[in-house]
Amino acid sequence: MLRTVVSRWAAAGTWRAPAIHTIHRAVCLSVTPESGLADEMLHVRVQGLSPRNPVTLRALVIDEEGRLFDSCAHYAADSSGAVDLHRDASLGGDYTGVLPMGLLWSLSPSVMEKPYQRLEKKSVHKSPMVVEVLVHEGHSDPKALPGAVLAKTKFQRLFIAPGVRRIRLREGAVRGSLFLPPGNGSFPGVIDMFGDDGGLVEYRSSLLASRGIASLALPYFAFEDLPPAMTEFHLEYFEEAANFLSRHPKIQGSGVGVIGTGKGADLALSMITFLPQVVAAVSISGCCANTAAPLNYKDLTIPALTYNMSRVQISETAVFDVSEALDDPLDPANSQCLIPVEKAQGSFMFIVGEDDLNWKSSVYAKAAVSRLQENGKNNYKLLSYPGAGHQIDPPCSPFCPIAVDRVLGVPILGGGELKSHCQAQEDSWQKILNFFHTHLK
Repeated sequence: MLRTVVSRWAAAGTWRAPAIHTIHRAVCLSVTPESGLADEMLHVRVQGLSPRNPVTLRALVIDEEGRLFDSCAHYAADSSGAVDLHRDASLGGDYTGVLPMGLLWSLSPSVMEKPYQRLEKKSVHKSPMVVEVLVHEGHSDPKALPGAVLAKTKFQRLFIAPGVRRIRLREGAVRGSLFLPPGNGSFPGVIDMFGDDGGLVEYRSSLLASRGIASLALPYFAFEDLPPAMTEFHLEYFEEAANFLSRHPKIQGSGVGVIGTGKGADLALSMITFLPQVVAAVSISGCCANTAAPLNYKDLTIPALTYNMSRVQISETAVFDVSEALDDPLDPANSQCLIPVEKAQGSFMFIVGEDDLNWKSSVYAKAAVSRLQENGKNNYKLLSYPGAGHQIDPPCSPFCPIAVDRVLGVPILGGGELKSHCQAQEDSWQKILNFFHTHLK
């Protein structure tokens, strides 16, 4: 029944709800900002409850594919009948403790949906993500029917700021979307890539542009006329993208940056190593070696580390642990697969979760740093987060320790713990922005 109500509301089109909506006049729920960027903090307050009144707060989101995601937390009103998520601790539900953003952090597929789906914004330019928050009487289990609704409200999460321009690219061989910040510019320019799911992923690029950094969301397979699978890589494609961005009239300075997650991270390391126009690279949960397929550039070929599927473990709940599947890049037999990062003239930032169970990104980052140090380099920053898992996204992104791999079609263990992982997302995001603003002048 709850899903039917939410679905009808979502299908109704543009909504004009006030910032505060109450069911019982005595109880008032507010969420600020009512409409803000997806990387902004929220302030959730409830007033008008009875002293010590137990309540359950729930968040509901319907994604662009019509799937319902929800979260809940148990609170008790203070002596004045108020709950403030910046001050009060959740006593149960999907998280415990004082977590002001916990309702967003813990959003996961509803019990009626397929598990292990990731809540991601795909059409960043078409509409904001709309979240409904409800206050229910009493404490209810996340999978049980909640108590009576005392108050509810809706708010918007924007993935693209007003004035940001989105330009779809078919420039030579390059495909993707260019996001330009508002104003006349010029701006720092960054190429943004993700992992082996393929396709065009825009939510980080749109947020970078919303924070003053022009960003090219760059797919490299499984999109339009690009190769359908990762069989081989040609660095010339990424070089063409870097040349396009560095020559764009809205881009400042004499070089561009690159940010990548997973496979996109080792491509970022290869770009800053071999392409002089790339002067700053952020590697998130990446490897120090070339992975997945051989990388070709002019007369150079870097072979790829291979995966040994016999080392994959499958749990009783059919979750795949692939943390040991990749061949060891530090084995001398695999030295030809290593990316010679010491040749790079630019600056590096490595971001890893120490509980990454997708692969050993913390070990790989330390190996890359050691290689830089051994060659007298100090052009790096390592951010290593205890308790964080694999997919370190912009702030307020829901924590997804297990996610269905879009290529394999099975749930893959990513690791991490909710509070530590989401705090790593908050901390690293601001440092990423500062890094690019500093090194791309």
